Formats: sequence, C-alpha cells, structure tokens
Amino acid sequence: MSLTVVGTMAFDEIETPFGKSGKIIGGSATYIAWAASNFVQPINQVSVIGEDFPKAELDALTAKGVALDGVQVKKGEKSFYWSGKYHMDMNTRDSLATELNVLADFKPVIPESYQGSEFLILGNLTPQVQMSVLDQMKERPRLIVMDTMNFWMEVALDDLLKVLKRVDVLMVNDGEARQLSGEYSLVKAARKILEMGPKYLIIKKGEHGALLFFENHVFFAPAMPLDEVYDPTGAGDTFAGGFIGHLAKTKDISFENMKTAIIVGSAMASFCVEKFGTERIREVSKGEIAARIEQFVQLVNFDIDLV
Repeated sequence: MSLTVVGTMAFDEIETPFGKSGKIIGGSATYIAWAASNFVQPINQVSVIGEDFPKAELDALTAKGVALDGVQVKKGEKSFYWSGKYHMDMNTRDSLATELNVLADFKPVIPESYQGSEFLILGNLTPQVQMSVLDQMKERPRLIVMDTMNFWMEVALDDLLKVLKRVDVLMVNDGEARQLSGEYSLVKAARKILEMGPKYLIIKKGEHGALLFFENHVFFAPAMPLDEVYDPTGAGDTFAGGFIGHLAKTKDISFENMKTAIIVGSAMASFCVEKFGTERIREVSKGEIAARIEQFVQLVNFDIDLV
C-alpha cells in the first residue's frame, strides 16, 4: 500500500511569542512524510532540495521508511527558504522572507518505482506542478488528495480549476474556501467547491477544528484544547499526513473512515504545534498517538437520554 507525497522540503526560520527557532527544517512534504510514516510505509517522496539540505535530515527520513528516489538535489543551489513571525493569537502571521531558490523551476519527476501508488497527496505547490504529477501517473491512484492556497487562486485560478476536476479530496482553510467559492457561509462555499470536481472537501479552521463535506453530509472534528501552542507552522501539513496515512493504512476510502482519518490528522497536528518545526512529530511514539486519539474520542463523546 504505497503513498506518494509531493511537496516542498525547505528551511524555515520562525518567530513566535515563545521564542525564535533559528534555521530549521520545514516544507509541506517533510511534515506530511513525518506524520504519515507513523501509519504506512514506504512513503514515496517527490521534492527538490539544494546542496545545502542536511544529509542527516535525509538519513532520518530514510530510517522512517521514506523513499527519496523522487527527491531532486540541485548542485550548487540553495533549498527553498521561508521566514515568518506569528502574532500573539497564533492564527495570524507575517511572512518576513520567501526565497524560492530551487523551487523556482521545479519540474517533478515520478520515478518508475513510485508508479502504481494507491494514494497520492499533492502538497501546496503551483497548480501546473500538481497537474504535471497527475499527468505522469500511469495508473490513477485510488485516492488523490490536494492542498492549495489563496495565492494560487489569485495568480493561477484557471490552472487550479483544471486540477480540481482531477482530484478526490481538496484541503483548504476557511478563508481560502470563501475566496475560491465567493460565498461567506462555509456550507454554501462547500457546495460550490464540490461542484468544481472534488468528491470530498476538508475545511481546516486551525484551533477551531476541521469540517469534512461529502455530498450533503457534514462532519466536524474539534481541535485538541492545548495548554500552549508553541509553533503552528506545518500543523496543516501534519494534519494532512495523519489523514492520508490512516486512509492508506486501512485502505478504506469511505466517508465513515474519512471521519476517523480526520480525527487521526487532528491528533497528529496537536503534537506538531507543541514544539518548533518537526521536532515533536519526529519523536512521537505509537503509544502517545493512540492516547491522543483516545483523548479526541472523549472530547466529543456524550450520552444522552431523551425524555
């Protein structure tokens, strides 16, 4: 049961009210792989890095069951770099620097060894790059999940709409759902977006949980109330990794199992925010994951007697 992950592997520099991270490893594909590898292996990674990307990081991913045949290393070039500063509420942030570097002309190549993957997740990249990945798959995966952002809605909407017709699950946050649909009500927004192609829509609401839409069904998963959120960077990608990791492990892509997958994703995201970068999700144990998922179950469990 193979899972292919397409996304960025990068350097981040983050400042939050709790401190500064210095230069650390980030990128959507990095977070997704660390989260998903707790549930399914191998993970087929597709990305691009510069010569400056630490070998120790690649070795750590390999040890976790992540195949790197699809990771291009550009000689003499630098990896993608992003730095940002979070406000006190941790929901808003300012980008201080974005250096595309190797990402500027990234053309992903899907190795022969990755063909036949049953599950594919397209991290937040240009719609053209996402489309080129879909075009390279000789067999359509059973489930294609895609992430995108407001920037692509502004500069590449036509391409984005073409990709949407070819995926099964779209993940966006509430602001992006409103922008894409032109509707303020998330229920109306979801209805419009599902007409654009995806069978399922996940709207992430940060500390307020996540919504799953399918046909005329809606499921809501809360976020774990935590003592402190240290760094929200990568939480959405970690959520996506837990979500697709569970689906790939169980091989069940029904709406009912997607509900469980959303809880698993939320549990993984709740670990991610406890420390800077990937630090917490790299060290999390199977036992801790099981306990956190059980906490989520208790969070929404209630008995009711209708008189």
